[in-house]
Amino acid sequence: MHRSLQMNLPPKVTPRAFERLAEIGAAEEGKALRIAVEGGGCSGFQYEIALDAPAEDDLVLEGSGQKVVVDSVSLPFLADAVIDFTEELIGARFTIENPNATAACGCGTSFSM
Repeated sequence: MHRSLQMNLPPKVTPRAFERLAEIGAAEEGKALRIAVEGGGCSGFQYEIALDAPAEDDLVLEGSGQKVVVDSVSLPFLADAVIDFTEELIGARFTIENPNATAACGCGTSFSM
């Protein structure tokens, strides 16, 4: 019972991720940060992160006047995930902390369930 309830929780977006979208002027260009899950990568699934126009069947997460969108097919893979923006020595990038992933690769863009 508890597990199925958890599967329906939408991903969360940190204020830092929304701030970064505002810095790059995504909303002014009519764009949102699209987070998608596709087959492939070194662990079975991989994240596709891009600026894109929102589509009709997207879940839209809003903050600071910015939008993060997830398509309906990718949504179950991202239940309760946290979308963040980090700046490290290797560079600045959007990251996804996904509680559904059972294993992840070192590059942080692919995972398995």
